[in-house]
Order: sequence, then C-alpha cells, then structure tokens
Amino acid sequence: MTAPLADPAILAARRAALAAPHMAPLARCIDAMRRTTGRAMPDADPADGGTGARLLLLLETPGPSMPATGLVSRDNPTPTGANLRHFLAATGIARADILIWNAVPFLIHAPGARNRAPTRAERAAGLSLLPAVLDLLPRLAVAVLAGRFAGLAAPALTTARPGMPVLAMPHPSPTYTCTSPEVPRRILAVLAAAAGLLDAPRGVAA
Repeated sequence: MTAPLADPAILAARRAALAAPHMAPLARCIDAMRRTTGRAMPDADPADGGTGARLLLLLETPGPSMPATGLVSRDNPTPTGANLRHFLAATGIARADILIWNAVPFLIHAPGARNRAPTRAERAAGLSLLPAVLDLLPRLAVAVLAGRFAGLAAPALTTARPGMPVLAMPHPSPTYTCTSPEVPRRILAVLAAAAGLLDAPRGVAA
C-alpha cells in the first residue's frame, strides 16, 4: 500500500493543518527549537493527537529522507513508516491519542549521507529539548521509547512526569524487525500494554 504522505495533495493538507488548534502550540515550539539550534527539524504529524495526545511514542532521530515530507509520521514513505502503520493499526490505538516524536528531534545527517547513530553530544542536545514538548502535553499518560537511544530519555520523562508509565520497545526499523520474529512480537506486546494503560481507569494499573 502506498504511503499516504507520498501523495503531494495529502502532504500539502497535512502541512496546512499545522495551524490547527491541537498543533499550533507544537509548531511554534518546534520552530523556536529550529531557531535555537540552527538545525533542520520536522514537525509532528497533524493527523495524530498533537497537544491532546495521551501516548508519546518516542523514536530516535529523523532519517535522511526527512526533508521529503518534513513530518515525523507513520505515513512517511519509508520502511519504518510502513512498519509503524502496521504495528499501530494492529494495536488499535486511536491516532488522536498519539504523538510520535524523536529523542533527537533534529536532522543529524548531511545531504545524501546514510543513516547513522547520534553522537553523545547530539543525544544530549536532543534530550535537552524534550521538556519543552512535554510541557505542551497536559493529557500525557504513558510514553513508549522505541530503540536504545530513545531509551535514554527515560530519566527526563520520569523527572517531568513522576509516576507516569514509561515502556521500552525495539525500534520499528526493518534493520531491527528483520533480525528475529521475536522483535515484532515485542513491539506489538509493548504497544498493546500501552493501549491497556490508556484504557485503564485513572489511578488503576493495567
């Protein structure tokens, strides 16, 4: 199935929706981060929950193809995007409940370069920007950290939201999901656990 954001009309509509009420505060915050860091940085996808999100799905870094859409999205025309669409559809979490973001939110790749892991300095710089995003998510109830580098955000999340469940899962990139059938099973299990936490009554553990 063709990725939705491969369609120029759909992409243009998503970009226009960055001005919607659930997205405008995030868009302003991200624009301020671009000015502060001087780096290219995608926006969150307006088709997701924006400031109304209850689940933060934190990936690692924008891939080298990020400038093609300028969005962090399951609908990107990439293998990771295809996997995200599959996993999130399987767990049935409403799009309005999710914000997909990156632990290092800015582009670290030179034009035409292959994907690489962030350096220690890049990880520290990226994680220093996370609290500003968390401040815009008043309904946030659970975070899912995808991959080893995203897992480094756990202390910042527990400091900002004491008591909030923070779950860890493998990264949904085919680089990892193709290594063993156990990897997709773990991803689905963690997302299902997150869905259960969202469905649980306030103050009651799933």
